Amino acid sequence: MSKAYLSIENVGVTFQARGAVSEVLRGVELQVGQGEFVSIIGHSGCGKSTLLNVVAGLVPLTTGAVILDRAAVEQPGPERAVVFQNHSLLPWLSVYENVRLAVDQVFKATKSRAERDAWTMHNLNLVQMAHARDKRPSEISGGMKQRVGIARALAMEPKVLLLDEPFGALDALTRANLQDSVMEIHAKLGNTVLMITHDVDEAVLLSDRIVMMTNGPAATIGEVLNVGLPRPRRRLEVDVAPAYVAARHAVVEFLHEKAPGVRVAAA
Repeated sequence: MSKAYLSIENVGVTFQARGAVSEVLRGVELQVGQGEFVSIIGHSGCGKSTLLNVVAGLVPLTTGAVILDRAAVEQPGPERAVVFQNHSLLPWLSVYENVRLAVDQVFKATKSRAERDAWTMHNLNLVQMAHARDKRPSEISGGMKQRVGIARALAMEPKVLLLDEPFGALDALTRANLQDSVMEIHAKLGNTVLMITHDVDEAVLLSDRIVMMTNGPAATIGEVLNVGLPRPRRRLEVDVAPAYVAARHAVVEFLHEKAPGVRVAAA
């Protein structure tokens, strides 16, 4: 890999509450290249979301550092956009207005009103949601809401896109459609993506590398797997490819034998 674009260096996170100390993460080391798609997988409670929130600047570090494009991450910022499992759209705003809000926050000083309108529509088109621009979140499906959430994140032009189980609350067919859309967007934009997932097949299908976390407390990275599947990837072709089968087996083996815990999603 070339010089790391995102560097997670000896990261540790400890929480204190009512006199009790809980060490969630210890000594996490990870380097992500620009344009790389990396998934983080592990059992519930292993600190996956905590690690993502550290990169987002939402959780303070106890030890270590996070460096993005040679700058230390110390607080939230538009260069790190997060898409949560819950879409987090504002219910009183339309689809267009939810995305435009982010565009105005980031580009009000650098883009004209017309440019911001065009950029908002560009990102809605990217996720195939321009047709619903005037609808409220209550008027669209769960999968459509997630598409709007992804459009809003991409509209900020982040250096890294952070996905926290973005498809976890969706039915299987909607989830598969959105996974395919994310692969297409990643191929088109070449953006850097860090994704949390419980789903082994999802991790193998989407990722260049899969980071496998040990169980908590004091969780860390147990293994990192290079998926080794060429892009573009087509679902009906890759799921019988030897590299796909081998990668899936390696992840399941780690989760069930090297870091045993609750059952993970593996069809």
